[in-house]
Amino acid sequence: MIRRTLREWQRIGYGDDDTTIPQAEADRIAAVATRSTFAGHGGEGVLEHGRKGLRARGVVGVIVAQGCQLEILPKIEGLGEREASDDALRRRLIHMLAVVHDLRIDAGSLAQLGWQKDTILELLIRLFCARLMEAVRMGLPRRYLDHADDLPALRGRLDVTRQFSRHAVAPQRLACRYDELSSDIPLNQVMRAAVTRLQHVAQAPDNQRILRELGFAYADVSDVSIPALRWDQITLDRTNQRWSELLSFARLLLTDRHQQTTAGAIDGHALLFEMNALFEQYVARLVTRALAGSGYRVAAQGGHRDCLFEGGTGRFRTKPDLIIRQGDRTVLVIDTKWKRMAPRIDDPKQGVSQADVYQLMAYSQLYRCPNVMLLYPHHGDLPPDPIRTRYAIASEGAEDSLLLATMDVTGSSHAHAEALKHLIQGVLREHELA
Repeated sequence: MIRRTLREWQRIGYGDDDTTIPQAEADRIAAVATRSTFAGHGGEGVLEHGRKGLRARGVVGVIVAQGCQLEILPKIEGLGEREASDDALRRRLIHMLAVVHDLRIDAGSLAQLGWQKDTILELLIRLFCARLMEAVRMGLPRRYLDHADDLPALRGRLDVTRQFSRHAVAPQRLACRYDELSSDIPLNQVMRAAVTRLQHVAQAPDNQRILRELGFAYADVSDVSIPALRWDQITLDRTNQRWSELLSFARLLLTDRHQQTTAGAIDGHALLFEMNALFEQYVARLVTRALAGSGYRVAAQGGHRDCLFEGGTGRFRTKPDLIIRQGDRTVLVIDTKWKRMAPRIDDPKQGVSQADVYQLMAYSQLYRCPNVMLLYPHHGDLPPDPIRTRYAIASEGAEDSLLLATMDVTGSSHAHAEALKHLIQGVLREHELA
């Protein structure tokens, strides 16, 4: 199988050597990519399919087609780091996914993964299989289910209505209703669906082996199609709480971002993540964790105030990434941007979009918030220290201000949460002293 790895916004040309991709395989990869939910109206939201090659956009993950797979990695660089290896980028992406999807991935689990030889998809499959096998060895969760059956002897209680309507002339059969302890419950059906899906996706031999073993363990559980899974009927309590993380993992692997595509000549699948949304969710989780117990409340994707009104009807509804409140006051609005800021020497505006600035100024007005922030990931071409630049809004010396900031997205989530806590508290403290 041909395997190629790109970074965000990187291009790969057509060809037959290790630095290019054969055009026939590229066409199949592009066909799978166009069926993604991120493809957009033009079909190029994931990959630009040009005459001379493919170009990745702001979506990362793995696209697999017949005989080939393309892995797209995010450009996540540390402070002062000019170039990160592919395995380091895989580690950092999985770290962000773990925080967003409540997956506890310890150092021991990470150390056993094949960072250099496997794609993000195979690594996630390996993690899921290891956790699921450990849980299965402790026993599948079971629940009493209500059954209705016609039996020669009474079991449970008699269904009087059905007995005298269906068996009025055949009393040798009894209409019984009874409870039976069963493992064929929605939680196990989700796990079986994940195992079945991954059996068709996994390429690594060790992943295929453990998935076969898990398939035998779930042989007595109904094979429910993914669209028909009853997520709403899954209840986690003290008896099955240990399955909570696995449920999040299965949701990650089974939602529409992980697609199996089979239509005509197209045969493939994709596990894709939009980095702008992932960065936003990652920051939201960390800010919520950092400000817990501080008296501040964090709302992600909240607000929903309208910019304009016409005859009592609001138009152009806003949805800031993060709103931080203290009591009834909005004290800070944060908008995250997964973009690479330019060094000041190259661009006085540092690559910050004018539209993004206008958007934050509108948030300041609509939410009566004196502080708004544009938060970018730090990268190796910037100065070694995180950027913290404050601008007065509308006029020199104005109380309302826009902060331009970056955060290092390498290292531990604990370090990131502490950095965000220090950043936010510093912004609010400076405003109080102004």
